[in-house]
Amino acid sequence: MRLPKSAHTSRPWRIHELAPDFRVEDVWALPTPGGRDDFPRLVDAALPEGEVGSFSPVVRMLFSARWKLGKLFGWDKRDAGIGSRLSTLRDRLPQDLLDAPPRRAAPSGPFTPLYELEDEWAAELGNRTVHAVMHMSWVPVEDSGGHGDGESREGVRYRGQMAVLVKPNGAFGAAYMAAIMPFRYLVVYPALMRRYAERWQASAGGAPERVRT
Repeated sequence: MRLPKSAHTSRPWRIHELAPDFRVEDVWALPTPGGRDDFPRLVDAALPEGEVGSFSPVVRMLFSARWKLGKLFGWDKRDAGIGSRLSTLRDRLPQDLLDAPPRRAAPSGPFTPLYELEDEWAAELGNRTVHAVMHMSWVPVEDSGGHGDGESREGVRYRGQMAVLVKPNGAFGAAYMAAIMPFRYLVVYPALMRRYAERWQASAGGAPERVRT
């Protein structure tokens, strides 16, 4: 379920101090209900190996077209990404986050982890179109009685939340983000939500049928 941007900006996440020059593009409630200590499972569900190859032909076609265009126009060259044209957000990490490295290495994929805490995780991606951050967090489903900051009480359940923060590369990057918006909302995000639900159930010991998205 798509959420208002305030669902992300109203919470005291550490990413706010690291990326004040990024805008919040999307915020989603994830189909991953769990208990207070289940956040590591969410990180695992968000970073599966070989993710694109397990999607439906339509989603794979969209990703394939994007990578082919990137190769044709040089959007994803090494000198266009993090550490070359773009400075990594790791350079902005305060010492306490530097001392808390990601719990696991990045899988094969475009995102590079920045940090992981007990209730939030962030990774970055950079190319000629955009510098982006994927932020995963663990929030209480019940948000009343002064517990909006994640303080636990008996009976409170949690779920995952995903925010995408972006810093487009000039007018071209802004136009690119606008052009792909329909594909994100109509195809990519629904596929991701189904995949997260499938992997979440499997990580809890369930054996769901593969969800083709």
